[in-house]
Amino acid sequence: MESNEHIPKEQGPDHSLSLLQDGYLFIKNRVEQYDSDIFETRILGKKVVCMSGADAVKVFYDPNRFQRKWAAPYRIQQTLFGVGAIQGMDGEAHRKLKNQYLSLMTVPEQKRISELMTQELQSMVSKWELADRIILFEEMKVILCRIACQWAGVPLQEEEVSDIADDLIAMIYAFGRVGPEHWKGRSARNRTENWMKKIIDEVRAGNLTAEPQSALYAMAFYKDHNDQIVHSKKAAIELLNVIRPIVAISTYITFSAVALHENPETKNWLQSGGMKELEMFTNEVRRFYPFGPFLGARVKQDFTWKNYDFKKGTLVLLDIYGLNHNQQIWENPNQFNPNHFNNWEENPYTFIPQGGGDPANGHRCPGEGITIEVLKVSLDFLVNKIDYEVPAQDLNYSLDEMPTLPKSGFIMTKVRRK
Repeated sequence: MESNEHIPKEQGPDHSLSLLQDGYLFIKNRVEQYDSDIFETRILGKKVVCMSGADAVKVFYDPNRFQRKWAAPYRIQQTLFGVGAIQGMDGEAHRKLKNQYLSLMTVPEQKRISELMTQELQSMVSKWELADRIILFEEMKVILCRIACQWAGVPLQEEEVSDIADDLIAMIYAFGRVGPEHWKGRSARNRTENWMKKIIDEVRAGNLTAEPQSALYAMAFYKDHNDQIVHSKKAAIELLNVIRPIVAISTYITFSAVALHENPETKNWLQSGGMKELEMFTNEVRRFYPFGPFLGARVKQDFTWKNYDFKKGTLVLLDIYGLNHNQQIWENPNQFNPNHFNNWEENPYTFIPQGGGDPANGHRCPGEGITIEVLKVSLDFLVNKIDYEVPAQDLNYSLDEMPTLPKSGFIMTKVRRK
């Protein structure tokens, strides 16, 4: 008997529709149903292996066993990542470009962008005080677009900010969508790539000055692993992969506000605490609320794990949402509780909201530090710098939508400076 006969196999010719219907819970539900951290299914007519659990994360991030090339469906490259972007690279090409990203996102740079965020939030209070209401998500995506471009050295006219922010969000929210929303994301991707390519072409032609330490300069003159300056469209894609994830933090900030509202006891706890409490709360937001549903990779070479024979070229999906709600790792995982991170021993394989493993050597997001710092600044602002009221609204979010967001975007009224 072949070893793979011991592994649960989802019956039926194809489960693409179920993936769209179940969303974040697609893998988690089946792991629980089969009582197995690994199972086979079929997506888009092809065999797919799904995995969950900390041991699965360690295997998934082994570069000798998995590669990212050809893992992301072309339709996702056309919206979220950009065709041929770093998320689909391996080996020396990935290592060199990843080092470039990491050099742009050092601790001092994390501090600089958090300071820009602080200044921007403070400047917005006067406007918010005059408004009948604000929708936090809509405000934050514009703020983050403005500071991301300022930090990266990308010129951005004020009249452009809202449209660029909308396009960057459309690219993100096209991830698990079909029909009009997918095509909206593709159109947004084409517009922003063309916009960024023109800027890079102007820098290369000497018509636009880029600061040597900026992300704009780094990507405009980036040389690949063959020591060749990359095409300006490729450079544009990678520069957007610096800016787009910063704008995506608007989703986490919105969920932070929901968490504060639905767990009011945490507000006094945060006010009487310090940086440790802010970071605990921030990490719990990243654990508890849905962001990325799963990750994909292809088997690089045949190997066996948990009595399953992985064959070269097979697509494998690693469950993010399920791992962050795994009761073997987290006590009462379906309850929001920042104490999950009290005296937490940081483990790159048990907490993977933005990928697992070592960011210096693998595919964990290099901007995770920026995400945390921006979230802490935003949380401190909501708790300690302003007062506001939360009117009746629909704060529900659907786990069958990938990505997802509270329906109302979090409406605030009577905003006033403390």
